[in-house]
Amino acid sequence: MRRKRSFFDNYSKCWKFLNEARWHVVFALGVFCFLFLIGFAFPIFFREEIFKFIEELVNSLDGKNAVELIAFIFFNNLKACLLAIVFGIGFGIFPLITAAVNGYLLGFVARESVTIGGLLIMLNLIPHGIFELPAILFSIGIGTKIGTDLINSNNKKRILKKNCIESLRFFVFVIFPLILIAGIIEGFLIWMGV
Repeated sequence: MRRKRSFFDNYSKCWKFLNEARWHVVFALGVFCFLFLIGFAFPIFFREEIFKFIEELVNSLDGKNAVELIAFIFFNNLKACLLAIVFGIGFGIFPLITAAVNGYLLGFVARESVTIGGLLIMLNLIPHGIFELPAILFSIGIGTKIGTDLINSNNKKRILKKNCIESLRFFVFVIFPLILIAGIIEGFLIWMGV
């Protein structure tokens, strides 16, 4: 009974922390969406670099079985989310760059996919995107919260300690499961050739 209560207490604290970071998450979403629209409407910036990046990514996935694909995707997303949170300590700049880059890249890829396969191709993003995008945006929002709290706080050590504890809790109880589910779905979709 105590373990069950502890589990729910942790989730309660996670949602309280998310409530504190909500405007940071909303801002991250705004940056992400704005750059997504730029990438979709004007896919002219960094074209060669993006195509090279995609080619390298596809080559690294080639020949992997479903479990290897899931592990690759999961650990890649895990690293991205963790870095967005940890590097928030640098005044929240890195998480915002992450939001901008991911937004533009996804918009660019979405435009190219729609051009090649039509609008219905976007439906392939929905199954894992509903888990992966919130995880990434939560991470970026938490990272920017850590950075702005450090700027605005008189007691930087105390606020950093609190934010680190709450960020770790949120990462374990919310972000980790979201990325795991997204990785499983995306890995199977790629493996099946969808």
